[in-house]
Amino acid sequence: MTALLLVSVSMTGVAQKDYSKSEGLLKYVDPYIGSGFHGHVFVGTSVPYGMVQIGPNNIHKGWDWCSGYHYSDSILIGFSQTHLNGTGCTDLGDILIMPMNEIRTETGKQSDISFGYASKYSHKTEIARPEYYSLLVERYNIKAEMTATNRVGFHRYTYPAGKPASILVNLHDGNSYAKAQMCYVRKVDDYTIEGYRYSHDWSPNRKVYFVLKADQKIEDFTAYDGNVAKSKEQWKTPALKAALTFGNVKQVQLKVALSSVSCENAAMNLKAELNHWNFDQVVKASADQWNEQLQKMVVEGNDEANKRIFYTAHYHTMITPSTYCDVNGEYRGMDDMIYTSPTKENYSTLSLWDTYRTLQPLMTLTQPERVNGIVNSMLSIYRQQNKLPIWALHNGETECMPGYSSMPVISDAILKGFDGFDHEEAFKAMKASTTFEKQNAVPYILKQEFLPADSVIQATSFAMEYAVGDWGVAAVAKKMGKMEDHAEYAKRAGYYKHYFDQSINFVRPKLSDGSWLTPYDPARSVHGGTGSYFCEGNGWQYTFFVPQDVYGLIELFGGDKPFLERLNQFFVNNDSMGEEASADITGLIGQYAHGNEPSHHISYMYAYAGQQWKTAEKVRYIMDEFYKDTPDGIIGNEDCGQMSAWYILSSMGFYQMNPADGVYVFGSPRFDKMSVKVRGGKTFTVEAENNSKENIYIQKVFLNGKPYKKTYITYDDIINGSTLKFVMGKKPNKAFGKAAVDRPIVLNK
Repeated sequence: MTALLLVSVSMTGVAQKDYSKSEGLLKYVDPYIGSGFHGHVFVGTSVPYGMVQIGPNNIHKGWDWCSGYHYSDSILIGFSQTHLNGTGCTDLGDILIMPMNEIRTETGKQSDISFGYASKYSHKTEIARPEYYSLLVERYNIKAEMTATNRVGFHRYTYPAGKPASILVNLHDGNSYAKAQMCYVRKVDDYTIEGYRYSHDWSPNRKVYFVLKADQKIEDFTAYDGNVAKSKEQWKTPALKAALTFGNVKQVQLKVALSSVSCENAAMNLKAELNHWNFDQVVKASADQWNEQLQKMVVEGNDEANKRIFYTAHYHTMITPSTYCDVNGEYRGMDDMIYTSPTKENYSTLSLWDTYRTLQPLMTLTQPERVNGIVNSMLSIYRQQNKLPIWALHNGETECMPGYSSMPVISDAILKGFDGFDHEEAFKAMKASTTFEKQNAVPYILKQEFLPADSVIQATSFAMEYAVGDWGVAAVAKKMGKMEDHAEYAKRAGYYKHYFDQSINFVRPKLSDGSWLTPYDPARSVHGGTGSYFCEGNGWQYTFFVPQDVYGLIELFGGDKPFLERLNQFFVNNDSMGEEASADITGLIGQYAHGNEPSHHISYMYAYAGQQWKTAEKVRYIMDEFYKDTPDGIIGNEDCGQMSAWYILSSMGFYQMNPADGVYVFGSPRFDKMSVKVRGGKTFTVEAENNSKENIYIQKVFLNGKPYKKTYITYDDIINGSTLKFVMGKKPNKAFGKAAVDRPIVLNK
């Protein structure tokens, strides 16, 4: 292919290479997927797991602009160096750069940009590829292009003739309604400025330092306090903006390096990663990195649309966790101190409540070389704040979402044999975090085993999440021979039973005096505040939120039959969740909500009750209906790769039900063949004979050529480089997995 070598003439009249299409597997990636509806995905350019995610910003208008960009929009306020991918809260948007040819400092409004610097743009002149982003800034007829290394954003602006080439560096505005706490900028020399942006938003007290270097001489530099010109040399103020004019030049290239430590470290990152001005070389290097990662999973068969969905999903799983250290290993901790990673590897943007369910288990298959680094990053945070992270973003702990979701991630890594971190320290950190009395609601767990719904907001969700984490701690304790700890945490893992009301067969909030919440409607959901007993969910969804002990839940129901009856009802009941329900609850099949994480494992529960064919039915429906190759093609928040990770594992034909167990329950494979590069340089292969849109049911299974009657496969089977073959059919094989001996096992109990 020669797509990257094509040359065209841009609207500004300068010959440019055509980056509208990519080579290799990257050609299937469409960053627009999930940029509409509630997907909240990042649109722009980066390298896998990069510190920099550089791309366009719209005027922030609320929830659907959490990433800074929404496909429905057409107003640009600049290109920032950092973005979030698919989150339900907003932050970042650091070092916002707007090219222009007349200096303006006010932004403008969505309804009227005439008095500001904002510009219209069109998708017709926009190119969004993982390795390259471009659009025409219509107001100024400037072609904007960008690419990135790990820690450096590379901008190229092509200006029309006759007007001075300028940029505005807006440090005041980030991607939210909140503004910077303090900013600083200084002109270093005729080609360089440096500075910082301190902000307090979703992530508290975050610090970003930068160095900006241009390939053209800065003819004029002016720092502004808001809209008032203040200095030609340096300035410090929360409302800081800086205008740079380069004279009547046709093109300006900018390199913007970041650091959490200092401007000196940002300059060091720049020198180490990008010591030349060959824009096209950086685009190619980025494309090569993406293709190298995408080639870890190769699918065959099905149509082009399904390949676009799959490879875009794979791409979305590799934006975060993001690099969070400089080339020398230094980074800023939660306590505002500077630390150094001995391996020069540290990660942040740890959306653990979302990603512990599927993304992290997927990474143990496809990104084993990063697992130790992620766990070491979490242990470093533990040393800084005396507990493991909840939702870590740069040098701030957001404390977002219920549970202590580091536990399943670290437990899974230990139980799968990852040994690039100190297991004793990890266990100490898990014990400390699960008994940390400043952690929301933990004292109730320690003193009375249950969380009272009249004392703790979202108490029942917190409790159910804590039980999942405790299961992992118990399993690790057993592996390490700490049997007293094993007994304690195994007991705590069963505390979910305190909330199961067998008189109605529902999980139900419990009050301080031990009585049940009355009246109680399991369909009703309240998003936050008084009356919020569940987090982004309801009693229906949390009744099945026991991924760590499905057989224990079935026993509470009274056996397979009543369990299956309620599970069947779950997928058809359409009772209203009420007007106060979270906007995150999307992708509904009855009460099942695929757009939000608490439901993600539930379709696989049928296999535990001997009806694997119903799992196949539900999983294939979800893949067909809730994942599309369109801007609204993700049914809910992407959540830092979790939604896409679900699709990838399910496409392989299975899903890790227990997030710390390494048992992958069969569903319905999506592709005719998939080859996956796993640990130790081996290749795991999945084949699906007679696979089609209609043939969704598993008829037979072969493992390494031998008949296989189980409805699951283990992590060890996968990383040994096995070949798993499914024979598919149009009608359910109801005998497959019906026998108790063939149902999913529970490892490490």
